[in-house]
Parts: sequence; C-alpha cells; structure tokens
Amino acid sequence: MQHTFHFNNCMAETGIYLALQKTLGPLAFPPVVLCIGSDLAVGDSLGPISGTMLLNRQNSFRGYVYGTLKSPITAKEARYIASFLRRTHPHTKIIAVDAAVGAECDVGLIKVVTGPIQPGAGVNKTLPAIGDVSILGIVAKKSPLTYALFNLTRMNVVYSMAEIITNSIQFLTNEICEKQSV
Repeated sequence: MQHTFHFNNCMAETGIYLALQKTLGPLAFPPVVLCIGSDLAVGDSLGPISGTMLLNRQNSFRGYVYGTLKSPITAKEARYIASFLRRTHPHTKIIAVDAAVGAECDVGLIKVVTGPIQPGAGVNKTLPAIGDVSILGIVAKKSPLTYALFNLTRMNVVYSMAEIITNSIQFLTNEICEKQSV
C-alpha cells in the first residue's frame, strides 16, 4: 500500500501521520527511525536532515534515531545496520526515511509505503531492503545523471520535506508514549 502527499499541501503532515499510523498498526513501543542518506549532496540529505531534526527535539521526541548530519548512514552502510537493528531492537518496527528520484511531475511528493526501502535504487545500486515502513521524498527527476541532479536539488524542497516527515513521526511517537503512560 502506498500513500502520497505533496510537500506544499498544508495537510501533508496529518496525512503522513495517519498513513504511518495505519501502516504500522498498534505499536507497543515507538518505532526506530532509520534516516538514510549523505550530507555530500543536497538531494541525498533528506534522511540525515530528518534524523537531525528529530534528535534536536530531545524534550519532545522519545525514540531511537539512526542517521543524522553528524553521523550519516549511507545506502552502503544500510546493509550492515539492518542486522544491528534487528539485534538491538528485536520487536520494534523500523521506519526507513530516504530521498528518491522519480518522474519530473513527482518531484516534491512524499510517499509512505508499506514494506522496506531499497536504498541506492535511484542510482542503480543493488543493496538489501530495510525497514517495515518506508518514507520516500522524491527530490529529483530520474535520469542517467541522477547523482548530478542530487546536487542541483533545491535545499528548500529537501528541508521542507524533512520538516513534514519529522513532525509526522514526532506526532506518532508522542501518541504511542501517551498511550503507554495511561
């Protein structure tokens, strides 16, 4: 199942929150958030920016985040972190956040997809899938020069998408923590 929202839509945060809630089902623990990407290209920094934003909300976000601007987890490292997460958080759902490429008309869309993410697929890498739910931000048009286009992506688009994703995940984790304290 897939839910899609444009980052300029004022209801995108609520839509992503509801899509995550529906896709993950009832949770006993807040999910682990795995933010994949690199700070070396603006377009690929969606994951690390989202992870950094979540960590900067220490007083209001309770959960585990892997992948920040300070300690990015690239697509290559995602294969190793999958087994680490399953050992460290064995009964916890994983939300994987990553930038993606798509059709030109899809740039700006945020997709919540049931199932794992395929890191590096946009730049033709074949790496193992990871996560229980994927959040993909379409930041550039898919083309033979995809990696070069990642460097031409507007920071405002990436940052705005990261804010929406971060707020949605925070609403979800806050709700889970409130239910646990009752």
